[in-house]
Amino acid sequence: MDRELTLMAVHAHPDDEVIGTGGILAKYTAQGIRTVLVTCTNGEQGDGPGGVKPGEPGHDDAAVAERRLAELRESVAHLGIDHLELLGYRDSGMDGWDGNGHPDAFANVPVETAAGRLAALMERYRPQVVVTYDENGNYGHPDHIQAHRIAVAAAEKTGIPDKFYYTAVPREGIRQMFEFMRANGMAPDDFELPDDFGTPDELITSVVDVSPYVENKLKALAAHASQGENIPFLRMPPEAQHQAFSREYFIRTTSRVAAPDHEDDLFAGLR
Repeated sequence: MDRELTLMAVHAHPDDEVIGTGGILAKYTAQGIRTVLVTCTNGEQGDGPGGVKPGEPGHDDAAVAERRLAELRESVAHLGIDHLELLGYRDSGMDGWDGNGHPDAFANVPVETAAGRLAALMERYRPQVVVTYDENGNYGHPDHIQAHRIAVAAAEKTGIPDKFYYTAVPREGIRQMFEFMRANGMAPDDFELPDDFGTPDELITSVVDVSPYVENKLKALAAHASQGENIPFLRMPPEAQHQAFSREYFIRTTSRVAAPDHEDDLFAGLR
């Protein structure tokens, strides 16, 4: 019997699910495709009440994790995700933070250990499509890099996914967005994006129109209110929000089915 069409997204922290994959999660759920979100850490290194940072007086790791997981569940509801799976690892913090050295930090867990747990979830749900970050975690965050490593290892171990994708941030699209923000006073005139920021457009294989689900994404992002200081998209005008959130971009690294070189559906060849 053919197995149920399933999308699995592997993310590092509560709130990571929204910007790059919230649209596909909402879209494919609406199409009747089963959606599974795996969140690897509890987000302990996020902001505490009042924007208190890790290591500052009043930052309570356990309380931050509890709130962020509650926000995650609200976000999942806005996106309509069918299944949320929590690996429950400790947030490592940004590259260079003291949290990197914690023995329980996700980035310090042996890859084979965490990949084994993710492989068990792949065995349970048997996703045809798996999405995660590229080898640099999109921007170098230790937990994003670790999520990439375990997702690749679990996919190789199980042989289950038919198609495997990295999320992508198109370089030209980001440049246009930045110019729009600067023209509208939302970015400083003396700041320039690094030349290597984002994904070279020629590497992007898959662009999915998720414009009908922009409001879902915005509600899901707003659900992560405790991290609002770190989410500039919430402070952008509606026109810019829609420009930023109407499409999601991916690099297809593996496909065991016939699919076009450039596709607008991650399930192309599987339906």
